[in-house]
Amino acid sequence: MYDLHRLGWNSFQQLCLTIVREVLGQTVQSFLDSNDAGRDGAFAGSWSPAAGQHLSGRFVIQCKFSNKAGCLLAKSDIADEVPKVRKLVADGLCDVYVLMTNAGVSGKQEARISSELIGAGAKHVLIYGPTWIEDQIKVSTRLRMLVPRLYGLGDLSQILDERAYAQARAVLESLREDLAKVVITDSYRKAVNALDEHGFVLLIGEPAAGKTTIASMLAMAAADKWKSSVLKLADPEKVVERWNVDEPSQFFWIDDAFGVTQYESPLVHGWNHSLAQVKTMLRQGCKIVMTSRDYIYNRARHDLKESALPLLSESQVVIDVHDLSDLEKQQILYNHLKLGKQPAAFRTDIEPHLEYMAAHPRFIPETARRIADPLFTKDLYLGEYHLGQFVEKREQLLLEVIQGLDANSKAALGLIYMRKDHLESPVTLQGAEPQALERLGSTLGECITALDALNGSLVTNIQIDDQPVWRFKHPTIGDAYAVTLALSPDLLGIFLSGSSTENLTSQVTCGNVGVEKAVIVPKSLFPMMVARLREFSASDKYKVQWISSWGAKWTLYRFLASRCSKEFLALYLEQDPDILKRVSEPGLSLSAVPEVDLAVRLHGFGLLPEGNRQKFVEAVSKYAIEGEDVHALDDAGVHSVFTDSEFDELVETVRTDLLPKLADVRRNVQKKHDSSDPPDEHMQTILESFSTLKKRFSEDEDAVKIIERETDLANEWIAETEPPEPKVTPRTLGTVEPVEKKHGSRSIFDDIADGDA
Repeated sequence: MYDLHRLGWNSFQQLCLTIVREVLGQTVQSFLDSNDAGRDGAFAGSWSPAAGQHLSGRFVIQCKFSNKAGCLLAKSDIADEVPKVRKLVADGLCDVYVLMTNAGVSGKQEARISSELIGAGAKHVLIYGPTWIEDQIKVSTRLRMLVPRLYGLGDLSQILDERAYAQARAVLESLREDLAKVVITDSYRKAVNALDEHGFVLLIGEPAAGKTTIASMLAMAAADKWKSSVLKLADPEKVVERWNVDEPSQFFWIDDAFGVTQYESPLVHGWNHSLAQVKTMLRQGCKIVMTSRDYIYNRARHDLKESALPLLSESQVVIDVHDLSDLEKQQILYNHLKLGKQPAAFRTDIEPHLEYMAAHPRFIPETARRIADPLFTKDLYLGEYHLGQFVEKREQLLLEVIQGLDANSKAALGLIYMRKDHLESPVTLQGAEPQALERLGSTLGECITALDALNGSLVTNIQIDDQPVWRFKHPTIGDAYAVTLALSPDLLGIFLSGSSTENLTSQVTCGNVGVEKAVIVPKSLFPMMVARLREFSASDKYKVQWISSWGAKWTLYRFLASRCSKEFLALYLEQDPDILKRVSEPGLSLSAVPEVDLAVRLHGFGLLPEGNRQKFVEAVSKYAIEGEDVHALDDAGVHSVFTDSEFDELVETVRTDLLPKLADVRRNVQKKHDSSDPPDEHMQTILESFSTLKKRFSEDEDAVKIIERETDLANEWIAETEPPEPKVTPRTLGTVEPVEKKHGSRSIFDDIADGDA
């Protein structure tokens, strides 16, 4: 069932000792080293390995690993162990000898080996071969969670519960190759603890630091141990849409929750809108795992309503995955090389330098994946200096690999990039893509051939919502492709004309406005970008026409407000002056509507005429005074559009007009409650308004008393209206102990060149 021969000597010993601890219930002292004196592990005490069998004394555990599939254990394989056993017995350290091996053991050989070891002085000998080891793995979900590489070394349809496998097949099958290479890290242990305690974890880290790997391990463990349906989704609306109140064991995995390579404010606003429902989902037993690049999360947290989901501000659930120990990095590098595409000769030549590579301060898991793929090492000299450069200059070397591709391969990558890393298969060209491919010197047929050739190295074909999709093998490939666009104005022009406008708005900036990893459109291409934006009238995300038009407007305004320079905005306003009227009269939910941010942006650049500024001030002031939306009192951007006297007047009017009737405002909101909506979700906005008012009038004791009283009454109403909490069966993955520390001189890489690649 499991390809145990692919584990490597170190991982096999770890597996054996984990079995002894977790399955056999023994506290084991380990000696993971070539100088172990014949003991890979040891424990003392009493143990009943089978009914009617009782053993006691000092136990010695020795592991025999073979990297050859179907290998049989021979008597000669333990010849070196016999004198070690004699010495251990003489020293009073060996009463029971436990031999664990992945090599097959025949009955005849087992009898011969046992006789030899008993002849050396052991009172009892137990030999556990691959069948016994696989049986332990098969019956213990916890063991599989503790050694998640096993998921990648076996048939998932046999490992997982049939129902869980059927539900999660599209997500999990695509992970098998990567799961075979995973390593338990401190970040994984912290993530398990957070998921057990809170049902929620956010993994942050630099690009290619291993966030998705940890999330995939958690997803597999949830499907295995809890029989969870695993849903890997892209945005908050889909999370709420796919939530099944009758299935509390659902596991939601949201990769790149706030943007793939760049910060995408629409995703954050979507989360703000959905956070109350997310809280309800967590209370009812769902588990949620998110990942985000660190620089994207740092941007997102300024816009996230952490008050709506306090978990987001707790260090226990926001885990930075950067830190890896030297041993963890070595094991990651070993696993990728051992299971990668490099021939044995390459692995032999590189072995003396592997510990140096793993110790490099810029080593990340993605480095291991690239060194294991011949595509990235064609012209690499296997010396310490050049390997150091391979680790140090990983971004530049990846760029050189992409620039060195043939025209069809570059066009294939460009097509994926134009589709924002989501190219549905079979591939059908859309819009101006045929012309873009022609200008790139390729055709659809040649692109498809190139995609097949690049599969597994630069691109991958996976299932998303039961739809085959071509994606970059890792988002860093998209980062590097974006750099090639920036280096070539002609290529960038092709990209601007061939991509959908909706995708462009989350990939480019017009001028340099400080958005990391964005493609910067230079001044010479501003007219082309204005033309693309002016023709953008419907979003592809929505099927209903009026929602589609609204979505396009929302996307356009958000883009203008956050990704455009003053010079571009001035040019755009010349073409579309009517936009000034629309941003001057924003609707409710001021914290979310993009007209507000655009008005603030235009005012900051001196592009908002005085008449429009005054209309904007009047509109947002009216909302605050009537208690409909007090965002103007708390937002520094909105505040900046006011003059000092206008803002002082607003604050005083809210004090005299709104606070005395705050109870009426609260009661009106309560009356509008629909019984199908969770009460806390329904009252979320007004509670946030009360919090804003309390902060604004913190020095006015009378005002604070009014606000606190209404806050208490709102919370009492929620408690009275809230339906009883459902009884949820506790679901705990359990503590994950640290991996063994290295105990001596034997290198993890000792057998890197042995066996098949």
